[in-house]
Amino acid sequence: MSEALLAAEAAVTDPAVPAASGARQFWRRLRTQRAALVAAGVVALLVLVALAAPLLTAVEGQDPTTYHPSLVDSARGGVPIGSFGGASADHWFGVEPQTGRDLFARLVYGARVSLGVALAATLVQVAIGITLGVAAALGKRWVDQLLSRFTDIIVAMPLMIMSLALLAIVPASFPRPVLVALVIGLIGWGNIARIVRAQTLTLKELDHVSAARLSGWGTWSIARRELLPGIAAPVITYAALLVPSNITVEAALSFLGVGVKPPTPSWGQMLTAADVWYQAAPQYLLLPAGALFVTVLALTVLGDGIRTALDPRAASRLRIGTGRRRESKAPGGGTA
Repeated sequence: MSEALLAAEAAVTDPAVPAASGARQFWRRLRTQRAALVAAGVVALLVLVALAAPLLTAVEGQDPTTYHPSLVDSARGGVPIGSFGGASADHWFGVEPQTGRDLFARLVYGARVSLGVALAATLVQVAIGITLGVAAALGKRWVDQLLSRFTDIIVAMPLMIMSLALLAIVPASFPRPVLVALVIGLIGWGNIARIVRAQTLTLKELDHVSAARLSGWGTWSIARRELLPGIAAPVITYAALLVPSNITVEAALSFLGVGVKPPTPSWGQMLTAADVWYQAAPQYLLLPAGALFVTVLALTVLGDGIRTALDPRAASRLRIGTGRRRESKAPGGGTA
């Protein structure tokens, strides 16, 4: 029953493609956005580089942790020897000041940490947000009030300050990337829970949900089969925008010294040590900063493209508004 109703709604939304599935319509709309496609290509390339980090460093013949003291000038405080920070056929991006560790190896392995932490934290946020948001919307009044007030407290918490406090008291033996992802995820789920609750409150009043309830389905069966497909679009949209935010938080925590610890490479950690070397070895600052900028920009543009593709009304509103402006500018289009 719900499938038929959803198909009817899809036909009304986009009459030009009544037989197309929601996924096909989504990809069709996304393909019309060139900026989003370029951003998706950049994100795919970054993920591929992160996954292939061992292979790439093997081709270069380096690794992210080996020291090369012969490649830095100890008399000048550890400045890399040679032009462009010691860049050569053996060290494509040069070497790290003081230690002589290969910058290319640390950059590609740092992509693993930064992207991995951000994605893992986003998954934790989505899982908690969906669970508590649906529970609040479908539960009794006191359950809704309790979970809503708890969500308000989580949203009001300053993420950076709470993360700093939690990361500072956890034993150093705990794997740091896992800890950073858990801390960000456990503190940053509040807005997703609010979105899911609001969307669920709207969906549960629709006809197909009422029909399922009258048919004797249980609460969680209704949630799984009737409500979760309906909240997928806003959750995916918000999650796509959360990933770049989480990358920035991880970099900030590592920059402040409570995130990922050496020798594990991270873009934020590289920036921590680069602030005193930007004049002697500017690429040591520019490479991780540029990688962070490109990654966050690409993920933000992709997230906005996903939002537009999942909400065809945004494109429709844009076309209607543009058409009206064109009509007003056309000869004889003005009002008397």
